[in-house]
Amino acid sequence: MTDFGAVRAVLLDLDGTLLDTAPDLAAAAADMLAELGLEPVQAATVRRFIGKGIPNLVRRTLESSLGCAVDERRIGAGLESFFFHYEKRNGRLSSPYAGVREGLTALHAAGLAMGCVTNKTTRFTLPLLNMTGLAGFFSAVVSGDTVPRKKPAPDPLLEACRRLGVGPAESIMVGDSANDSLAARAAGCPILLVPYGYSEGVDVQSLDCDGIVPSLLHVAGLLSSQS
Repeated sequence: MTDFGAVRAVLLDLDGTLLDTAPDLAAAAADMLAELGLEPVQAATVRRFIGKGIPNLVRRTLESSLGCAVDERRIGAGLESFFFHYEKRNGRLSSPYAGVREGLTALHAAGLAMGCVTNKTTRFTLPLLNMTGLAGFFSAVVSGDTVPRKKPAPDPLLEACRRLGVGPAESIMVGDSANDSLAARAAGCPILLVPYGYSEGVDVQSLDCDGIVPSLLHVAGLLSSQS
Protein backbone atom coordinates (compact mmCIF):
# COMPACT_ATOMS: atom_id res chain seq x y z
CA MET A 1 0.00 0.00 0.00
CA THR A 2 1.18 3.51 -0.78
CA ASP A 3 2.32 5.45 2.30
CA PHE A 4 0.20 8.61 2.64
CA GLY A 5 1.82 9.71 5.88
CA ALA A 6 3.39 12.80 4.28
CA VAL A 7 0.06 14.13 2.99
CA ARG A 8 -0.86 17.60 4.27
CA ALA A 9 -3.46 18.58 1.68
CA VAL A 10 -6.22 16.97 -0.35
CA LEU A 11 -7.07 18.14 -3.88
CA LEU A 12 -10.55 17.16 -5.01
CA ASP A 13 -12.15 17.03 -8.43
CA LEU A 14 -15.68 18.49 -8.57
CA ASP A 15 -17.96 16.89 -11.18
CA GLY A 16 -18.23 13.15 -10.60
CA THR A 17 -16.16 13.17 -7.39
CA LEU A 18 -17.84 15.63 -5.03
CA LEU A 19 -21.07 16.32 -6.91
CA ASP A 20 -23.39 14.51 -9.27
CA THR A 21 -23.82 17.39 -11.72
CA ALA A 22 -25.05 15.29 -14.64
CA PRO A 23 -28.75 16.21 -14.20
CA ASP A 24 -28.00 19.93 -14.59
CA LEU A 25 -25.60 19.40 -17.48
CA ALA A 26 -27.98 17.07 -19.32
CA ALA A 27 -30.87 19.49 -18.84
CA ALA A 28 -28.82 22.38 -20.22
CA ALA A 29 -27.72 20.22 -23.15
CA ALA A 30 -31.37 19.38 -23.88
CA ASP A 31 -32.25 23.07 -23.75
CA MET A 32 -29.39 23.82 -26.17
CA LEU A 33 -30.48 21.18 -28.68
CA ALA A 34 -34.08 22.34 -28.53
CA GLU A 35 -33.07 25.97 -29.10
CA LEU A 36 -30.93 24.96 -32.09
CA GLY A 37 -33.72 22.80 -33.52
CA LEU A 38 -31.72 19.58 -33.25
CA GLU A 39 -32.68 16.04 -32.28
CA PRO A 40 -32.54 15.30 -28.53
CA VAL A 41 -29.81 13.17 -26.95
CA GLN A 42 -30.48 10.88 -24.00
CA ALA A 43 -29.32 12.13 -20.60
CA ALA A 44 -27.37 8.89 -20.09
CA THR A 45 -25.42 9.64 -23.27
CA VAL A 46 -24.62 13.20 -22.18
CA ARG A 47 -23.37 11.81 -18.85
CA ARG A 48 -20.61 9.99 -20.76
CA PHE A 49 -19.40 13.30 -22.19
CA ILE A 50 -18.69 14.88 -18.80
CA GLY A 51 -15.14 15.29 -17.58
CA LYS A 52 -13.10 17.26 -20.11
CA GLY A 53 -14.88 20.58 -19.82
CA ILE A 54 -18.01 22.13 -21.32
CA PRO A 55 -16.59 22.74 -24.84
CA ASN A 56 -15.93 19.00 -25.17
CA LEU A 57 -19.38 18.16 -23.80
CA VAL A 58 -21.07 20.55 -26.24
CA ARG A 59 -19.12 19.26 -29.22
CA ARG A 60 -19.84 15.61 -28.44
CA THR A 61 -23.51 16.33 -27.73
CA LEU A 62 -23.88 18.11 -31.07
CA GLU A 63 -22.10 15.29 -32.88
CA SER A 64 -24.32 12.72 -31.17
CA SER A 65 -27.44 14.63 -32.19
CA LEU A 66 -26.34 15.22 -35.79
CA GLY A 67 -24.54 11.91 -36.32
CA CYS A 68 -21.48 13.61 -37.81
CA ALA A 69 -18.54 15.85 -37.01
CA VAL A 70 -19.33 19.53 -36.41
CA ASP A 71 -17.43 22.67 -37.45
CA GLU A 72 -16.28 25.54 -35.25
CA ARG A 73 -19.23 27.75 -36.23
CA ARG A 74 -21.75 25.21 -34.99
CA ILE A 75 -19.72 24.57 -31.83
CA GLY A 76 -19.63 28.30 -31.16
CA ALA A 77 -23.42 28.55 -31.48
CA GLY A 78 -23.80 25.52 -29.25
CA LEU A 79 -21.53 26.95 -26.57
CA GLU A 80 -23.37 30.27 -26.53
CA SER A 81 -26.69 28.48 -26.11
CA PHE A 82 -25.37 25.99 -23.55
CA PHE A 83 -23.79 28.66 -21.36
CA PHE A 84 -27.04 30.63 -21.35
CA HIS A 85 -29.10 27.63 -20.27
CA TYR A 86 -26.53 26.16 -17.88
CA GLU A 87 -26.27 29.43 -15.98
CA LYS A 88 -29.95 29.01 -15.14
CA ARG A 89 -29.68 25.28 -14.41
CA ASN A 90 -26.34 25.21 -12.54
CA GLY A 91 -26.73 23.71 -9.06
CA ARG A 92 -30.49 23.21 -9.13
CA LEU A 93 -30.39 19.44 -9.55
CA SER A 94 -26.79 18.74 -8.52
CA SER A 95 -26.16 16.97 -5.22
CA PRO A 96 -23.18 15.64 -3.23
CA TYR A 97 -22.46 11.93 -3.49
CA ALA A 98 -22.89 9.72 -0.45
CA GLY A 99 -20.15 10.31 2.10
CA VAL A 100 -18.97 13.61 0.63
CA ARG A 101 -20.12 15.99 3.38
CA GLU A 102 -19.06 13.55 6.07
CA GLY A 103 -15.71 12.99 4.36
CA LEU A 104 -14.98 16.70 3.96
CA THR A 105 -15.88 17.27 7.60
CA ALA A 106 -13.54 14.48 8.69
CA LEU A 107 -10.69 15.73 6.50
CA HIS A 108 -11.10 19.22 7.93
CA ALA A 109 -11.14 17.84 11.47
CA ALA A 110 -7.90 15.99 10.70
CA GLY A 111 -6.25 19.31 9.92
CA LEU A 112 -5.80 18.68 6.20
CA ALA A 113 -5.93 21.65 3.83
CA MET A 114 -8.33 21.18 0.93
CA GLY A 115 -8.46 22.48 -2.60
CA CYS A 116 -11.05 21.96 -5.33
CA VAL A 117 -9.47 21.40 -8.75
CA THR A 118 -11.90 21.30 -11.67
CA ASN A 119 -12.05 21.86 -15.42
CA LYS A 120 -15.32 23.74 -14.93
CA THR A 121 -14.88 27.50 -15.42
CA THR A 122 -14.92 29.88 -12.45
CA ARG A 123 -18.20 31.31 -13.73
CA PHE A 124 -19.92 28.04 -12.85
CA THR A 125 -17.62 26.55 -10.19
CA LEU A 126 -18.05 29.13 -7.45
CA PRO A 127 -21.87 29.40 -7.65
CA LEU A 128 -22.11 25.59 -7.68
CA LEU A 129 -19.96 25.19 -4.58
CA ASN A 130 -21.98 27.88 -2.82
CA MET A 131 -25.37 26.46 -3.80
CA THR A 132 -24.44 22.97 -2.62
CA GLY A 133 -22.93 24.19 0.66
CA LEU A 134 -19.41 22.93 -0.04
CA ALA A 135 -17.56 26.21 -0.60
CA GLY A 136 -16.55 26.65 3.04
CA PHE A 137 -14.43 23.51 3.04
CA PHE A 138 -11.93 24.78 0.47
CA SER A 139 -8.97 27.09 1.03
CA ALA A 140 -8.19 27.03 -2.70
CA VAL A 141 -10.39 26.65 -5.77
CA VAL A 142 -8.68 26.20 -9.14
CA SER A 143 -11.06 26.19 -12.09
CA GLY A 144 -10.65 25.45 -15.78
CA ASP A 145 -9.84 29.08 -16.57
CA THR A 146 -7.57 29.77 -13.58
CA VAL A 147 -4.40 28.62 -15.35
CA PRO A 148 -3.62 28.31 -19.08
CA ARG A 149 -3.92 24.52 -19.24
CA LYS A 150 -6.64 22.29 -17.76
CA LYS A 151 -6.35 18.74 -16.48
CA PRO A 152 -4.87 16.38 -17.67
CA ALA A 153 -2.05 18.93 -17.62
CA PRO A 154 -0.47 19.25 -14.15
CA ASP A 155 -0.88 23.05 -14.05
CA PRO A 156 -4.14 23.21 -12.03
CA LEU A 157 -2.83 20.83 -9.37
CA LEU A 158 0.45 22.70 -9.09
CA GLU A 159 -1.43 25.98 -8.74
CA ALA A 160 -3.61 24.50 -5.99
CA CYS A 161 -0.49 23.29 -4.17
CA ARG A 162 1.03 26.76 -4.47
CA ARG A 163 -2.08 28.38 -3.02
CA LEU A 164 -2.20 25.88 -0.16
CA GLY A 165 1.50 26.23 0.59
CA VAL A 166 2.33 22.55 0.12
CA GLY A 167 4.46 20.53 -2.26
CA PRO A 168 2.93 18.09 -4.78
CA ALA A 169 4.29 15.08 -2.86
CA GLU A 170 2.53 16.42 0.26
CA SER A 171 -0.81 16.54 -1.56
CA ILE A 172 -3.13 13.81 -2.72
CA MET A 173 -5.54 14.12 -5.62
CA VAL A 174 -8.97 12.48 -5.40
CA GLY A 175 -10.82 12.14 -8.69
CA ASP A 176 -12.91 9.93 -10.92
CA SER A 177 -11.27 9.83 -14.35
CA ALA A 178 -8.16 9.50 -16.49
CA ASN A 179 -7.93 13.30 -16.51
CA ASP A 180 -7.35 13.27 -12.76
CA SER A 181 -4.94 10.35 -12.89
CA LEU A 182 -2.82 11.86 -15.67
CA ALA A 183 -2.75 15.30 -14.04
CA ALA A 184 -1.72 13.87 -10.67
CA ARG A 185 1.05 11.74 -12.12
CA ALA A 186 2.36 14.70 -14.14
CA ALA A 187 2.29 16.93 -11.05
CA GLY A 188 3.93 14.34 -8.79
CA CYS A 189 0.90 13.88 -6.51
CA PRO A 190 -0.45 10.55 -5.24
CA ILE A 191 -3.90 9.82 -6.71
CA LEU A 192 -6.98 8.04 -5.37
CA LEU A 193 -10.01 7.39 -7.58
CA VAL A 194 -13.69 6.88 -6.81
CA PRO A 195 -15.66 4.37 -8.92
CA TYR A 196 -18.97 6.22 -9.22
CA GLY A 197 -18.20 9.32 -11.30
CA TYR A 198 -17.74 10.33 -14.92
CA SER A 199 -14.92 8.30 -16.41
CA GLU A 200 -16.19 8.52 -20.02
CA GLY A 201 -16.94 4.80 -20.07
CA VAL A 202 -13.44 3.81 -18.93
CA ASP A 203 -13.28 1.38 -16.01
CA VAL A 204 -11.38 3.14 -13.20
CA GLN A 205 -9.80 -0.22 -12.38
CA SER A 206 -7.76 0.21 -15.57
CA LEU A 207 -6.43 3.64 -14.65
CA ASP A 208 -3.06 4.40 -13.05
CA CYS A 209 -3.73 5.26 -9.41
CA ASP A 210 -2.66 4.54 -5.84
CA GLY A 211 -6.00 3.15 -4.81
CA ILE A 212 -9.74 3.10 -5.47
CA VAL A 213 -11.97 4.20 -2.60
CA PRO A 214 -15.75 3.79 -2.41
CA SER A 215 -16.39 7.24 -0.95
CA LEU A 216 -14.75 10.40 0.32
CA LEU A 217 -15.38 9.24 3.87
CA HIS A 218 -13.08 6.31 3.15
CA VAL A 219 -10.39 8.77 2.00
CA ALA A 220 -10.57 10.49 5.38
CA GLY A 221 -10.27 7.17 7.17
CA LEU A 222 -7.33 6.08 5.03
CA LEU A 223 -5.39 9.30 5.58
CA SER A 224 -6.17 9.40 9.31
CA SER A 225 -4.91 5.86 9.77
CA GLN A 226 -1.50 6.80 8.32
CA SER A 227 -1.05 10.20 9.96
